[in-house]
Amino acid sequence: MSTLRVVIDGTALAEEDARAFWDRFSHYMEEHPRDLGGFAKQEGLASVHPEMGAGGAVLVGSRTAPQKAYANAPSSPHVGPGRHASSGSPDHQKGGGAGSRGGKSSKKSRG
Repeated sequence: MSTLRVVIDGTALAEEDARAFWDRFSHYMEEHPRDLGGFAKQEGLASVHPEMGAGGAVLVGSRTAPQKAYANAPSSPHVGPGRHASSGSPDHQKGGGAGSRGGKSSKKSRG
């Protein structure tokens, strides 16, 4: 089983505290999908961001850093050596949307 990690302002929570934090996070997000800012506020934080590291998911909280919009978890600098790049950055996902379909023009005859 992977360890549930939480880092707040650069300090990792103890395993028991991290599990409790993740439990609150999971319940909150089930009731309020994508509302990271609301969860952060509930916890007395300015922001909470999920990140991915070699050991799995990490919740990174801050009392001062601004909340960013909900997005796929980036690779985490908070998990130490062996971290890996995220495969789903928000910028990567923006390309090729509905605007790319309109390449062909079809002219209908007016009759």
